[in-house]
Amino acid sequence: MGNRFDVVVIGAGSVGMAAGYFLAKKGVRVLMIDAHDPPHTDGSHHGDTRIIRHAYGEGREYIPLALRAQQLWYELEEEAGEKLFAKTGVLGVGFPDSPFIQEVIAGAEAHSLPLERLSSAEIMRRWPGISIPESFIGCLEPDAGVLFSETCLRAFRRRALDLGAVLVTNTPVLTIEGDAGGITVRTPEGAFHGEQVIVSAGAWAGKLLSDLSLPLTPVRKTVGWFRCDEGLYDARRFPAFFFDFPDEQYYGFPSIAGSGVKVGRHDGGPPIDPDRFDRTFGGAPEDEGDLRRFLERTMPQAAGERLRGSVCIYTRTPDEHFIIDRHPEDERILIAAGLTGHGFKFSSSLGEALCQWVAAGKPGLDLSLFSLDRPALRTEGETNT
Repeated sequence: MGNRFDVVVIGAGSVGMAAGYFLAKKGVRVLMIDAHDPPHTDGSHHGDTRIIRHAYGEGREYIPLALRAQQLWYELEEEAGEKLFAKTGVLGVGFPDSPFIQEVIAGAEAHSLPLERLSSAEIMRRWPGISIPESFIGCLEPDAGVLFSETCLRAFRRRALDLGAVLVTNTPVLTIEGDAGGITVRTPEGAFHGEQVIVSAGAWAGKLLSDLSLPLTPVRKTVGWFRCDEGLYDARRFPAFFFDFPDEQYYGFPSIAGSGVKVGRHDGGPPIDPDRFDRTFGGAPEDEGDLRRFLERTMPQAAGERLRGSVCIYTRTPDEHFIIDRHPEDERILIAAGLTGHGFKFSSSLGEALCQWVAAGKPGLDLSLFSLDRPALRTEGETNT
């Protein structure tokens, strides 16, 4: 194998594995190192499914990235020869003045994306399994849907290795050191050297880049699958969804092949050390309590027996936008961190953008929203000078 590469990717989760694939596709000698063996249950990509939306409530700046991601998922699906995406549609529901829903609508209009605007009466007539206040509004994005996240990651892994990438698993990175000869990545299994490095280490990015004091906060999150009336919530007739309440946000998935309705709470979550926290579902009363309360309130026929529960990690930034930028003290190091619980859908387009940045000196899409130099990431008293 040797220990010298053009690029070393630290963290072979969703974005890191995608970057490794695109780099290998360009003939770049790339090494991917992961502390586990992806896909695994210790990061942020497990749990079977992720929603992909195009009209984006977090900001219309994401829309070109989402549309490119969708195209790349279709291409990977064809290349891998297996189903990675289900076009279930995505239904957004919220209170009348929900900034999130209003931004979805505005973004769809700005980019001419198909979007159906719906009243609460229309929502409940179309999907009788939903119960919401009369004042609520909604929108359906018919071309959006569900990614099979672990299958996606396996497809990227398989194709990257087929194209010549090297993957070292169950090997944590200890230090990253730069000198005139390149970047040295030290692990318990020895040192590896790269001309450039991509750090995409998820919840561990803050520890690996501790010298930067990045404002990254890993938090504990849970999702649950609940027995439901399949006639109401089966994926052939019910969409993926998100609900924006004034003080809470929930998301979820229809029952796919009898899996039950899957639901998670997007906001909140206790800060954790990713190396030391309770990974057992049910370790806190709200693990199931919040999810069941949401279902009883909005989808009562889906609030049956809990079939399964899972614990994962979000890594939040103060403004909930990603960090995608060069290291401020060594431009040979690229950072992809703080995906804040809504990054998986973009992993294909972010992986491609990181590859372009490494190979051509700049990404093909505008990533300025994710700059390290934005005001929300500056510590108190810090200036631009």
